[in-house]
Amino acid sequence: MSNSTKALHPRATSSPVILSIAGSDSGGGAGIQGDIKTISVLGGFAVTVITALTAQNGAGVSGVQVTPPDFVLQQLAAVQEGFSVQAAKTGMLATREVMEALAPALACRTYPLVVDPVCVSQSGHALLEAGALECLRTRIVPLADVLTPNVPEAEALTGQRIGSSAHIEAPIRQLLGMGAKAVLLKGGHLEEFAGQGQITDWLGLPDGTIIPFVHKRVETANNHGTGCALAAALATGLGAGLNVHSAVMQAQEFLSITLGAAYAPGIGAGPPNHMAWLRKR
Repeated sequence: MSNSTKALHPRATSSPVILSIAGSDSGGGAGIQGDIKTISVLGGFAVTVITALTAQNGAGVSGVQVTPPDFVLQQLAAVQEGFSVQAAKTGMLATREVMEALAPALACRTYPLVVDPVCVSQSGHALLEAGALECLRTRIVPLADVLTPNVPEAEALTGQRIGSSAHIEAPIRQLLGMGAKAVLLKGGHLEEFAGQGQITDWLGLPDGTIIPFVHKRVETANNHGTGCALAAALATGLGAGLNVHSAVMQAQEFLSITLGAAYAPGIGAGPPNHMAWLRKR
């Protein structure tokens, strides 16, 4: 590393540098594009490592081009040499090869990592190649300071059926047993919350504590990129110095406000309206 690059790191900044390692969404609502918006409106400075290009809009994904693993690492090296990263999140990692390249590099990091175990897009398109789930389970999950699965992702990772809120304890403990330091299991897919005014997510901690977070349920068809937004908001909170509990609360408030103002700028499902946070605050 050159002396000029080293000089960047001690420089004081009012904006925590937050790294998103994810796929690009040409529709602008999820992935890298959604993460940049989330991080920015929450007061962070977004830097990125793009793991794949996707051709998509609000109606679905029509194509995926995976970034070569060596170029994924080249991006990561450039970011870490040029910036003092305060927190990071992963989203779409796409292939076993990309995950195997990233795992040793991320194991050496000095900042908290939020892992959003993306497997399928909101429209139902597979974003993780067949056979890569075991690599996600064994190489990436153990790196997570906070793992943020929804119900289908938790079921895929654990092999356990989660039919209701009565079934959340065992999979959370199994995910913690895989090495995640904390697990935020999102309850939005559970049928028991359909039509209700509120929803519950659960935060599992290493000491065995499971904390329910009850928050407003927003009924909207414009929910493209909600998982990305929550994970990016959580990483931004951690990077700003919040503890996990406070970062989860801020991330959920952010998602509630931005989903409440969600709209569709094009065809199909639109994303949360990230700018609504600035107007609210």
